[in-house]
Amino acid sequence: MDPRDRQTRSAAGLSLGYNVAVTVAKIVAATLTGSVSLISESVHSATDVVASIIALISVRAAAVPPDEDHPYGHGKIETLAGFGESIFLLQLVVYIVYEASQRLVHNTKIENVGVGLWVMAASAVGSLLVGRTVSQIGKVTNSGALQSNGQHLMLDFWTSAGVFAALVVTKLTGWVWADSAFAYVLAIGIARSAWKMAVTAFQQLIDRTLPEDELGSVHRVLREDPDVISYHRLRARHSGHSHYVDVHVVVPREWSAVQAHELADRVEKKINSVIEPAITVVHVDPYDPAKARAKT
Repeated sequence: MDPRDRQTRSAAGLSLGYNVAVTVAKIVAATLTGSVSLISESVHSATDVVASIIALISVRAAAVPPDEDHPYGHGKIETLAGFGESIFLLQLVVYIVYEASQRLVHNTKIENVGVGLWVMAASAVGSLLVGRTVSQIGKVTNSGALQSNGQHLMLDFWTSAGVFAALVVTKLTGWVWADSAFAYVLAIGIARSAWKMAVTAFQQLIDRTLPEDELGSVHRVLREDPDVISYHRLRARHSGHSHYVDVHVVVPREWSAVQAHELADRVEKKINSVIEPAITVVHVDPYDPAKARAKT
């Protein structure tokens, strides 16, 4: 198995196992306390379980080599997974707002606050550690699904810490409305995170070009090669964990096919190395004085 695939599967498995455990703990605590912020956090974690399952499935599916029906591979499965997670989060926001409003209207009191405090403290610490681990592996492997999942876990750290704070305020002051108030704050934070995730995934789905720094690295490779007279029709996009680049380069008209092939191979390898992981295809055009242009 490829080292990258092994890393992504391990991270996805870790995320799933952790989310299942913490979700069960939160559901028990929410049942015992009746806290709407804790109930909301329980649903949030349950959504994370679904997201982790999606991430685990997507990284495996995306790792399947290209085939006759999918010559560019299956990388966008990871992007679709990230988009799906954002939809789950937006649905969660609607549920949280509804529940918080109901509890606020009926002035529902919280019981067994101590149980909720212990569970939220453990959740905050665990989410921070696991979230950082999954996010780092996602960045190293360029896995969109793992990066989205890592964002979920880091968000879980902040929301768990927030619920902990809300429970502390409720315990010390007896303000029942504080629980619902934080649930509204939680909903706003989750909505912002979901929107960012949706926009990022959408941009990849419509094949937006690479970020300026990475695209600039590609331009530098082409400009600095002494044998490239000029280049045009440069296109670059991201799919799954890889960048895809294709470009036309102009070479001396008198060059042999062997010389042109060697140049194309050299440029492809150089581009792949500066923005790895990447798959680059270089097309070679003979120099035409009538269409001459300087390096772009």
